[in-house]
Amino acid sequence: MAGNIFGKMAADTLGLSDIGKIIAPQDFNKVDGDDYIMHEDGEKIYFVIKSKTDEYVFTNLGLIHVDGESAVSKKRVVKRHEFYSENVHSVTLETAGTVDLDVEIKFSFGSNSFSIDVDKKQIEQLKDLYKALFEIGKMQHKNNKSYENGINSLNMANDAISKSRIEGNVASTLEEITKFNFNWMKDMKEEFSNKDFGEVFEKYINN
Repeated sequence: MAGNIFGKMAADTLGLSDIGKIIAPQDFNKVDGDDYIMHEDGEKIYFVIKSKTDEYVFTNLGLIHVDGESAVSKKRVVKRHEFYSENVHSVTLETAGTVDLDVEIKFSFGSNSFSIDVDKKQIEQLKDLYKALFEIGKMQHKNNKSYENGINSLNMANDAISKSRIEGNVASTLEEITKFNFNWMKDMKEEFSNKDFGEVFEKYINN
């Protein structure tokens, strides 16, 4: 019972309802998601949307979704989506009509889709998040194409080598080729798989 009362008090303090509210930076330490930030890895919060049941904590490394079952329950499921392993796409922002109380931002991390209603009074701040997520998705798409082009070039080179006559120690040559391929693919993956998009958030987020 006490937990429910304190949960309600925290919600009231932050002015929360079923419609999400964008939390000011000075209140980031009041949200549950702050407990799951990887400070050891340089993770930093840039944007938070919170309702009575859910939190969406956007960091330089990805999204932490604190999924609540109900407004009165303290039970939470924490889900992490990282830019390194999931691409952002399908980013849209739906503005409010005359009688609407909320605006809606939609986006996907890989196969996981999100739709978040936010107080329409905070539309300008939400536009900043829209721009940041859109830019991150665009950069990831460009990186993916560059990685694909690099792999295609490697395959073409390997194909040319396989058709040529290998002289000397065949086993040693194949070992060197295999090692080269492994290192090439590893380097390509590191170069075109950005883990940290802090600079993008710094550029677009103004809350």
